Amino acid sequence: MTSVLRAPIAVALDAPDVETAARWAQAVTPHVAVVKVGLELFCRCGPSIVDAVLGGSGVELFLDLKLHDIPNTVAGAASSVARLKPRYLTVHASGGADMVRAAVEAAPDVTIAAVTVLTSISADVLTSVGLSGPPLDAVRRLAALAVGAGAGALVCSPMEVAAVRAEVGPHVVLITPGVRPLGADAQDQARVATPAQALADGADLLVIGRPITGAADPGAAAAEIAAALL
Repeated sequence: MTSVLRAPIAVALDAPDVETAARWAQAVTPHVAVVKVGLELFCRCGPSIVDAVLGGSGVELFLDLKLHDIPNTVAGAASSVARLKPRYLTVHASGGADMVRAAVEAAPDVTIAAVTVLTSISADVLTSVGLSGPPLDAVRRLAALAVGAGAGALVCSPMEVAAVRAEVGPHVVLITPGVRPLGADAQDQARVATPAQALADGADLLVIGRPITGAADPGAAAAEIAAALL
């Protein structure tokens, strides 16, 4: 049996309903390795959304819930969703080492991906919430903290991925949102790069949403981006 070669892309299924999410997933899964279910879709549809988008596609699940609470609560939440068997589950690194460690220990078969600084956040926004220095400094501090607490993956913008790779070494999975094909609208992302550049700088998995799901033919859009990376 021939294995299917899929691009290192996680398609963000930020859909208004389960039917749309399932349709997008069916269109893109021949071409990409991962589908991402975010907080909005998970809250709207509940755990049943996982079966709806995975079907029998064989792709992996990225459960992007960005957990951020006291360690005990995060541990409980991580344990609860671990039964859905996601490959990745996000938590906020800014919750601290104890919180990240609680998630890691509660879901040992899941790769905990710690979010450093959201790609929608600019240097001005960081300053306004009391975090001094440019985004890169905050990202590197949070990356080191999260990996030290056991996170197996990190989420950072493509603008910081090379520095984070240098900071944490080759064995941590780096996931980069804020990826836009050349000429695409950045929309609400403040720190972006092209797919090829993000991979060249050290990313392992690219999160791409609206450039694929907003296309007239999401399957064709996914195939086009994937072909350029394989």
